[in-house]
Amino acid sequence: MRAGRPSSDFDLNPDTVLPVGRKLRPAGVLVAVFEDRKGLHLILTKRSSGLKHHPGQIAFPGGKQDEGDTDVTAAALREAHEEIGLHPSNVEVLGQLPAHETVTGFMVTPVIGYVHTAFEQRPEPGEVEEIFTVPLSHVLNKANFAIEGRMWRGQRRSYFAVPFGPYYIWGATARMLRAWTDQMS
Repeated sequence: MRAGRPSSDFDLNPDTVLPVGRKLRPAGVLVAVFEDRKGLHLILTKRSSGLKHHPGQIAFPGGKQDEGDTDVTAAALREAHEEIGLHPSNVEVLGQLPAHETVTGFMVTPVIGYVHTAFEQRPEPGEVEEIFTVPLSHVLNKANFAIEGRMWRGQRRSYFAVPFGPYYIWGATARMLRAWTDQMS
């Protein structure tokens, strides 16, 4: 899978005025897929409610690229190991989705990885409240996506959402999944 045109938290908000000269920091997230007798599934996390940024939101494991990371793929694999206990040797990197610009100033590259064997899930308590899975077919079905909105910094902001059971998957995570869905069409 090859990356296509970048997506953005601003895709659905064309009137947003972005600061001139802003610098986007590189980050990588792991779009971890595994197969069991029920089919393909995606691993997601619910962020800790004690976090300063995006508490309680649904996210891919991952984070900013550190100096020791060779690239965003290395960052995604390192962060997945730290956040959920998924060792990089258990992941076959299949490719990348289009990079995604976030409102928080990151250029996030979603790295698709196939998880070969079951692993002991260990949520990092300071970052991850819960690890859960969702059928891949659910998040790759355009019919399951909605455009919703809320107030953000005094303005109405629209975003994609793809709810699943008790999990409200929205914002950057849903936008990156929607970009994958769009690529599949």
